Amino acid sequence: MMRRLTAEALGTGLLVATVVGSGIMAERLTDDVALALLGNTLPTGAILVVLITVLGPLSGAHFNPIVSLVFALKRELGWRELGLYSAAQIGGGIAGAIVAHMMFGLDLVTPSENVRTGMAQWFSEGVSSFGLVLVILGGLRSRPDSIPWLVGLYITAAYWFTASTSFANPAVTIARALTNTFSGIRPLDAPGFILAQLAGGLVALALATWLWRPAQGEAK
Repeated sequence: MMRRLTAEALGTGLLVATVVGSGIMAERLTDDVALALLGNTLPTGAILVVLITVLGPLSGAHFNPIVSLVFALKRELGWRELGLYSAAQIGGGIAGAIVAHMMFGLDLVTPSENVRTGMAQWFSEGVSSFGLVLVILGGLRSRPDSIPWLVGLYITAAYWFTASTSFANPAVTIARALTNTFSGIRPLDAPGFILAQLAGGLVALALATWLWRPAQGEAK
C-alpha cells in the first residue's frame, strides 16, 4: 500500500508540476495566448502517457480522485483505499505546484486570481470529466494496453475543445488554485469545478456500465 500511495502522490505531483511549469514557461516565452495554451497542452498530454505507462503497474495510475471514486463504485477499490488514494493525490498535487514554483523562482504558494466560473465553465468541466472516465473505462474494456495513449491524447484534445481547458481532476484543481500563473484557478472557483467534475464522472460511469455490460455468458 505504501508503494501504491507513493506512486499516486508522485504521479499526481509530476502531472501538476508539468501543468504549472509548462504554463509558466509558455507565459515567459510568448505573449500569444493561443501559443501559450499549446505550450501548456503538449507537455501535459505527453507526461500523462509517460506517468501512466511507468506507474500504472504499481497503483493503477489514477492520479485523480474522480477516477479512484469510479473504481471504488465498481468495487475494484476499497473505500479505505479511496480515502488514502485521494489524500495522496491531493498532497502530491500541492507538492507538484510548489516544485514548479521553486523551479521558476516564485513564492512557494501564490493563490490564483485567475477567474474561472460560470455555467459554460462548469458544463465544460462536466463534459471533460465525463469523457475522461468514459475513455478509461472503454479503453480497459477494449484496449487496456493503450490506456496511457488514450488518456494522454484525450486530455490533449480536451484542452482545446472545452472552455475550461479540461482540468477534469479535483486534485489538480486544488493544486492549481495555489498558483497565480497561466494555469491557475481562483480558489473561490475551485468548488464549482470539482462538483462539475464529480457529476461528469458519475454520468460516465453509469453510461459505461450500460455500454460495456457483458453479454450473457461473457466473462467480465
